[in-house]
Amino acid sequence: MLKRIPHTYVIVFSIIVLCAVLSWIVPGGSFDRHTVNVNGIDRNVVIPGSFHYTESNPQTWQVFSALFDGFVERADIIVFILIIGGAFWIMNESKAIDVAIGSVLRFTTRISNRRLIRKIGADNLIFMLIMVTFSFFGAVFGMSEETIAFTIIFVPLAISMGYDSIVGVSLCFVAAALGFAGAFLNPFTIGIAQGLSDLPLFSGLQYRLLMWLIISAAGFAYIIVYARKIRKNPQRSPVIDDDNYWRNLHSMNKLEIEYHTPPAAWVVFALLTAVMAIFSWINPMTSLSFGEGKLILPAIPVLTGLFVVTGFITLRKSVHFFVINILLFTIFFLITGVMGYGWYIMEIATLFFAMGLASGISMSYGANKITKLFLDGVKDIQSAALIVGLAGGIIIILENGNIIDTLLYKLSDSISGAGKLGSISMMYLVQNLINLVMPSGSAKAALTIPMMSQFSDLIGISRQATVVAFQLGDGFTNMITPTSGVLLGVLSVAKIPYDKWFRWVFPLIIILILIGFLLLLPTIYLSLEGF
Repeated sequence: MLKRIPHTYVIVFSIIVLCAVLSWIVPGGSFDRHTVNVNGIDRNVVIPGSFHYTESNPQTWQVFSALFDGFVERADIIVFILIIGGAFWIMNESKAIDVAIGSVLRFTTRISNRRLIRKIGADNLIFMLIMVTFSFFGAVFGMSEETIAFTIIFVPLAISMGYDSIVGVSLCFVAAALGFAGAFLNPFTIGIAQGLSDLPLFSGLQYRLLMWLIISAAGFAYIIVYARKIRKNPQRSPVIDDDNYWRNLHSMNKLEIEYHTPPAAWVVFALLTAVMAIFSWINPMTSLSFGEGKLILPAIPVLTGLFVVTGFITLRKSVHFFVINILLFTIFFLITGVMGYGWYIMEIATLFFAMGLASGISMSYGANKITKLFLDGVKDIQSAALIVGLAGGIIIILENGNIIDTLLYKLSDSISGAGKLGSISMMYLVQNLINLVMPSGSAKAALTIPMMSQFSDLIGISRQATVVAFQLGDGFTNMITPTSGVLLGVLSVAKIPYDKWFRWVFPLIIILILIGFLLLLPTIYLSLEGF
């Protein structure tokens, strides 16, 4: 009889207990910290050489309060997940996503008859376009939490195309994570790390672009090979039974869909057009940030104009296509908001909430039905919110136990005397290990870079090499660490058990870590521009 794999909640709670045990074994310690302005933002960073032991604070009953504390710590992501679930449940009821999936399937069938595309594979071409887009977003502005919303779109799409939920998650979450690891303009990792290292912002761009291409290509190849295997034999999917949830939710029975356009949809169209016109007047130009560079465009007026044209066309066809049009422009405004106005969780959640309401009203649903659908969606996705809160408790236990700084000090101390290659390898290893318990890139940069950048001066390694070690060590394990609220949120939304995900992604993580190590070697042995 096969040994039963623990539930994700059991795994996360076991880690909380382990961290509590460590608080009894590892002595308490702390670095002194001071406030430093990094690229216009004040950040609390450690002072190198200031470590000192402090009184231990062993954790006992706090393992049971970790869920509460984790909910408080991760409240923004939790509320974001609940709102996303409710909004998309309203959209699911409209069958608009089913219509969109059907359109994609018909499109892939149509283009697959062309000779060149038949050689490449229509599915492969579509998957590559999607993954390149999300990897680019990860590399430029650190797309992460946003992938939770896209999971609800790409998982049913992948399953309907004959693949599985792992492929659907890979199209958005894994692709964005690859871009995040190979980032070249991400202000939340590269920007902070270089600012703390007193390096020109986004310097060494050429080599970082090369890293992004290599890392993305390796990850995409792994995903495409797996997808081809599942398409050939769906029984080889480890989540074939788990995906029945999505098959039942998005049954492609065309008889159930009645194509029509109620008057309410035209009213929604008029209201949205008016709102967008007002925002276009208030914000005629938008400064989109790309690393250090800025591109000033009339983004909102252009999107408004496109919405008017596409909205009118889709309404004449059916309300289902209009609802999909609302979804597409929600994504366009999300990108504009993040890159042009610094939007984060609250603004994005608000945008999707408005999308859900607009979808429901367009379908002529009454207020009570929209409310019921929203609550049903919240209920369906609440397990994702719970696991994010529980995972947040891990960091709380480590912080309250006063052992995070001690563990960091011991790890960094082990680097001394290892030589250039040994030192950069240990830095890379330390960053990967820290990322397993602290997946926040900006927090980890503030904690480790001030020490490691100065340490690199002593052993003759460029500070850029130290930043690369941080960047790569911060990126890959985001796809596997059980302390990541984003990962657990994505898996819970996709209905993928953590143990099955771990077995699938672990070989990819090993491949990427080895590639990352090879990419570190030129930073210490070659003369690279900006290094």
